[in-house]
Amino acid sequence: MTDKAASSQGIASPATGVSAQTRTMLWILLIVYIFNFLDRQIVNILAEPIKADLGLSDTQLGLLAGPAFAVFYALLGIPIARYADKDGTNRVRLIALALAIWSAMTAVCGLAQNFVQLLFARIGVGVGEAGCTPAAHSLISDSVAPEKRSSAIAFYGLGVPIGSLLGLIIGGIVNDLYGWRIALMMVGAPGLLLALVVLFVMREPRHSRTAEAAATAAAVTRLSTGEAMREIFASRAFIYILIASSVVAFLGYGKALWTISFFIRSHGLSTTEAGLSMAVVLGLAGVFGTWLGGKMADKFGARDKRHILTFPAYGMALAAPILFLGYFMEDWRIAVALLIIPTILNSAYYGPAYGCVQGLVRPQARAVAASVMLFGQNLIGLGFGPFLFGVLSDALQPLAGQESVRWVLYGAAWLGLIPAFFFWRASLRLKAELKSG
Repeated sequence: MTDKAASSQGIASPATGVSAQTRTMLWILLIVYIFNFLDRQIVNILAEPIKADLGLSDTQLGLLAGPAFAVFYALLGIPIARYADKDGTNRVRLIALALAIWSAMTAVCGLAQNFVQLLFARIGVGVGEAGCTPAAHSLISDSVAPEKRSSAIAFYGLGVPIGSLLGLIIGGIVNDLYGWRIALMMVGAPGLLLALVVLFVMREPRHSRTAEAAATAAAVTRLSTGEAMREIFASRAFIYILIASSVVAFLGYGKALWTISFFIRSHGLSTTEAGLSMAVVLGLAGVFGTWLGGKMADKFGARDKRHILTFPAYGMALAAPILFLGYFMEDWRIAVALLIIPTILNSAYYGPAYGCVQGLVRPQARAVAASVMLFGQNLIGLGFGPFLFGVLSDALQPLAGQESVRWVLYGAAWLGLIPAFFFWRASLRLKAELKSG
């Protein structure tokens, strides 16, 4: 984006940072994404009490945490993103509507009386959340200069660890005091108020363009869905990033659910103790890792575009053996401490990966490119991670008994070498494939 184009949208040039309007947008989008992951991931800390109350198996727990949400999220993500990429679409209204839907359905989860009711409520959460991130990434990319894109998207991505942290703390404490149903209702209701804030405070940048900028945008060749997909998958770097990010999500979502169960089952922690302990790992360490990944990408990527993905590639390779040791330890305090560094290293990919994706395609395909990434991450990651971890845990119980979850996590630790390899391969293509705008 040129300085002239930035000015036409009320955005300060890169030399002077971003405008107050853009900063406000980034902060509101961060809060929205915090609610996104809070509502999505609170089921992890509530898994054991839900299992006991409704009489569920580990496989059913994995189904609720994974496919029930992910399949509809992934399938709806691409058509919604296609709608967001249209020049006449108000992305702010789209995000507000999505937020209201998933917040209401999170509260409805607390009313479920059996597995089937809870399953359909979780599907509703996935339907709502499908409308958030592709539109948000498109807004950010239209409002921030390319050289600051990784940091800006990483800032938005802080919603993942912060939302997960709050879900663990709130879910654990409220469950111990009032039960899992109240916990779900408590986190769902405030999102309806936030949807009104989004609607009346945020502004769609497309509406603030000058007549000249609007005419220029109208003259830009629109891409059909097929054309957008062909452009996206013509990029070898995109394919490598998609594979790497999908495996990261598969392992991350699986570990997020079952590491909590591991501490409850193998170390005897309560839901409050497990929630607070994992909040340090998944929350604070994840926040630092996500922030650090964006900063490192912008700093070293300015010197050589290959280095945008260097930190995620080498960091994930280093994280694997440390993560294995964490699951191996018998003292839960040492185990928690050993999980901190791998969480930092495994969280660093978000800003660099999604920042690269936004730079590998033209603006007309940005939301679709983000939705394809989310399709892979959610269908493969969230859809199969928690579910297959649960299936493997059930299968290993005759051999491992109470320690079956620990055995599954041993293998998950070493599988982190797969995304490390593909991020490295993608980094070799960035200099040739990244676009300037």
